[in-house]
Amino acid sequence: MSETSSQPPHRESPFKGKTGLRRLWNAFFYTLDGLRAAYRHEDAFRQEVWLAAIMIPVAMFLPVANLGRAMMVASVLLVLIVELINSAIEAAIDRISLENHKLSKRAKDIGSAAVMIALINVIATWTLILIP
Repeated sequence: MSETSSQPPHRESPFKGKTGLRRLWNAFFYTLDGLRAAYRHEDAFRQEVWLAAIMIPVAMFLPVANLGRAMMVASVLLVLIVELINSAIEAAIDRISLENHKLSKRAKDIGSAAVMIALINVIATWTLILIP
């Protein structure tokens, strides 16, 4: 039996196909669209952006070693990254169905837990660096 007859045809997104610099250019604008959408539609992301806008400059002026400063900034940026992923998961689940389902709840709760752990990481990182 041939392999092609037993497997469904491989389908790729019709939006794929750009390569090289054109792909990078397009990706840059998709990124901006994603950041705008998250800021506009996600209250938690908006609050975390404002928190980052305060905390990152504060980290730059604190009298700590460069490695500590980098860790402080990275911990704050990690919260934004995890929140973006959580928001993407929630949007995809809501796109599939708005009905209550235990797997949808589980996915959203796990995403929320990831954000909470990232926030705890900020507190732990800043505390360990600032309180020797």
